[in-house]
Amino acid sequence: MTIRVLIVDDEPLARDGVKLHLESQGDMEIIGECSNSAQTIAFINSHQPDLVFLDIKMPGKSGFDVIKEVGADKMPLVIFMTAYDQYAIAAFQINALDYLLKPINPTLFHESLNRARSEIKKKHITQYSQQLNKLLQGLNPESGAIDTQNSQRIIVRSHGHVYFIRPQDIQWVEAKGDYVTVHTHNRKHLLRDTMRNMEKRLENAGFQRIHRSLIVKVDSIVKLTSLDSGDYEVVIEDGTKLKLSRSYRDTLFAYLDPASVL
Repeated sequence: MTIRVLIVDDEPLARDGVKLHLESQGDMEIIGECSNSAQTIAFINSHQPDLVFLDIKMPGKSGFDVIKEVGADKMPLVIFMTAYDQYAIAAFQINALDYLLKPINPTLFHESLNRARSEIKKKHITQYSQQLNKLLQGLNPESGAIDTQNSQRIIVRSHGHVYFIRPQDIQWVEAKGDYVTVHTHNRKHLLRDTMRNMEKRLENAGFQRIHRSLIVKVDSIVKLTSLDSGDYEVVIEDGTKLKLSRSYRDTLFAYLDPASVL
């Protein structure tokens, strides 16, 4: 089975990057490239590709506008491409839609490609259309941004299960290379995200960054231990000890009210 692919990005180098990743895939045929939404809409309507690599932010109309104008029920399978847009990423996770962060990680690219192959083979078109429609319904009609009120829960897919994690159940988060580990009271979850995105998603839920690789729920902190070096160690409810970086110390103290801590 040959999968007919359309690549959409306003940056030529970004399109070349996707093409480079597809070169070794014998079942992928690149049938076109587009640099803006108008070209993309016309191409999809006339050529009906099986798979579209779709950039979100383009001059003029966005990738979301492409879906609106083509119609979710007529859209081919989409792998969204975005450059650390925390709102978009949250929406894709909520609606179980695939995305790639730019610059593209080869391993994650091939994982997305394998999921696309599976979906195209199953042809779950009705279910996919519903997912796209839910994504569009979450857009702010004026700004085009994602409504994060429906994206508060953290979605984690692991070993055939989908976990919905509430911010209040999270104790702390740590960076693990291209992933983050979310620690709850009784388990930990590994998910593909960045600390910057997690900080944004949790900033209104009582969390503070205490290190470049650590975010902690402030209510879970039971004490701060002063070390001989002058640094501090954060101790949370379950006894876990986390390093408080000097660059984040003042921010945490201000949040806690330093007069009552020191």
